[in-house]
Amino acid sequence: MSTKTASIVKKKPAPRVEVVHRPLLGADEAGALARLFKVFANDTRLRLLHALVREGEMCVTDLAAAVDMKPQAVSNQLQRLVDRGFLAATRTGNNIYYRVVDPCVPILLERGLCLIECWPE
Repeated sequence: MSTKTASIVKKKPAPRVEVVHRPLLGADEAGALARLFKVFANDTRLRLLHALVREGEMCVTDLAAAVDMKPQAVSNQLQRLVDRGFLAATRTGNNIYYRVVDPCVPILLERGLCLIECWPE
């Protein structure tokens, strides 16, 4: 297998084990989890993800209007989410449409909203 081909092959996800049945997080795992949560620790990215979960698919212009930001700023945030594998993009003419492809994203948003509704600051 060539290096180029190997870089696009995705690893099969590990079987899901409930968190209560997992061994205590090691330093590497905790660091990876912290890096993951940093991606979500941005109000703009959270709003973009929520808009996409609600609508299914949106172009940059519509997303920018939804969050009241410039399209370029929205594109920069969307690229981080695409790079992480949370979103996929499809070009149609001059527009790029984004959609959530990671099934954990809507669940994480729902759980986060649950936490802030149950335990407001």
